Amino acid sequence: MVQRAGHSHCPIVISQSKELEMPSSYSTPILGAVHPRDHKAQPMNDESDRFSARAARHLRVGAHVGGAAARIAGARLFGGPLNDAQSAAALAQALGRLKGPLMKVAQMLATIPDALPPEYAENLAKLQAQAPPMGAAFVKRRMQAELGPDWRARFAAFDLTPSAAASLGQVHRAQAKDGTDLAVKLQYPDMASAVEADLKQLNLIMTLHRRLRPMIDTSEIVKEIAARLREELDYRREARHAALYAGILRPYGNIHVPRVATDLSTARLLSMEWLEGKPLRASFSASEAERATIGAALFRAWWIPFSHYGVIHGDPHLGNYSVFGGKEGAEGINLFDYGCIRIFPPRFVAGVVELYEGLRHKDQARIVHAYESWGFRGLPKEAIEALNIWARFIYGPLLDDRTRTIADGVAPGLYGRREAFAVHSALRAHGPITVPREFVFMDRAAIGLGAAFLHLGAKLNFYRLFNEAIAEFEVEALATRQSAALAAVGLSNAP
Repeated sequence: MVQRAGHSHCPIVISQSKELEMPSSYSTPILGAVHPRDHKAQPMNDESDRFSARAARHLRVGAHVGGAAARIAGARLFGGPLNDAQSAAALAQALGRLKGPLMKVAQMLATIPDALPPEYAENLAKLQAQAPPMGAAFVKRRMQAELGPDWRARFAAFDLTPSAAASLGQVHRAQAKDGTDLAVKLQYPDMASAVEADLKQLNLIMTLHRRLRPMIDTSEIVKEIAARLREELDYRREARHAALYAGILRPYGNIHVPRVATDLSTARLLSMEWLEGKPLRASFSASEAERATIGAALFRAWWIPFSHYGVIHGDPHLGNYSVFGGKEGAEGINLFDYGCIRIFPPRFVAGVVELYEGLRHKDQARIVHAYESWGFRGLPKEAIEALNIWARFIYGPLLDDRTRTIADGVAPGLYGRREAFAVHSALRAHGPITVPREFVFMDRAAIGLGAAFLHLGAKLNFYRLFNEAIAEFEVEALATRQSAALAAVGLSNAP
């Protein structure tokens, strides 16, 4: 049975199931004011960017990644065969021993079409971004650093054993003094140092990739990943992201956003209400009608914020959703993790709609105009045809006015790989091409969302859902809505 309590505009959802699949970097929304306030308690040490921590991380990462990179470069330098399968396995093995932010970066790269050769993407996609959890004594010290020596008194209950451990932090179940169940995300120490060290190694990896395979210029990809990863370290920003989504999705009762307990949150500590629900995986065997209900909610949770406000949830993997419902079955989804949110300029959203209309009406001029509006310049005909391979893949379900799965007969793990390889092959002869940075998380999110639909096996009319989302689209109206929504939660238009 579903019980709702608390604020009516964003109810707490309780179900019979006590299972909850926590996202890799669980997130937050707003339980009171929009802005998490600064606390006077001073941290026990300065974790902002300590030289010693950064240097140690840099040496350790460099030893692993550098060794794999040297073997790959050596084969090319001395005329040996460039075996992508062996090189990819070596790099994945090196990254697999590291954990932390670089693991997260590796998984991002694995989902960006043609950022890496197919063999690399396949190996890196297998990596699990799970860091060893902090022990109870360490958790106590970290909580004291964030909330002060009386931190325990500020909770009615706090479980020192983490519910989930991920690349940047871990989640603990707790209870506020007013009885609200909470998910408390605590960032690991020295994460800023680790991120900066790992980003240097990302530059090494991508520089090597550009030299060996110059048809795709990944320089903008590196800038985008660096910017978003640094943002994910700021839990105050994540709280604002969650507040933004709470406002955008409030009209949709089948999509729930948790709220942040602002008095129990800092820049590295995020306390949010715990939304109960079944893991999305548990719905793979649900009835077709239930899976369609869940699928429609997934679609709107991603496309409505983008088409109406120019923002996307950039990490739509299975762990970032749970399903709530009652005796009649699934009613909707809980959406988690707001660290990886991308704010787009309105012109980019207009380009997405323009490309859709161009493909829909087979209007080559509109297609080219859409690419140019995104930042592609001087594209030869062959490069345009190569980009169209990818565009037709992404837009395919949205152009097909029938009830269907997202990609009939394709395994979730292979979703987008065949098309990315075709683009890579075409650009081999007609590149190089620089990928605008906005594409990094747009494509990553599209692939992640598509894979979630494939796992779920939902049959929907994606054409009608999409046209509903872009109905009466006007770039000026989007710009006005975006500015107002961002200002309301203390965010700016600049991504």
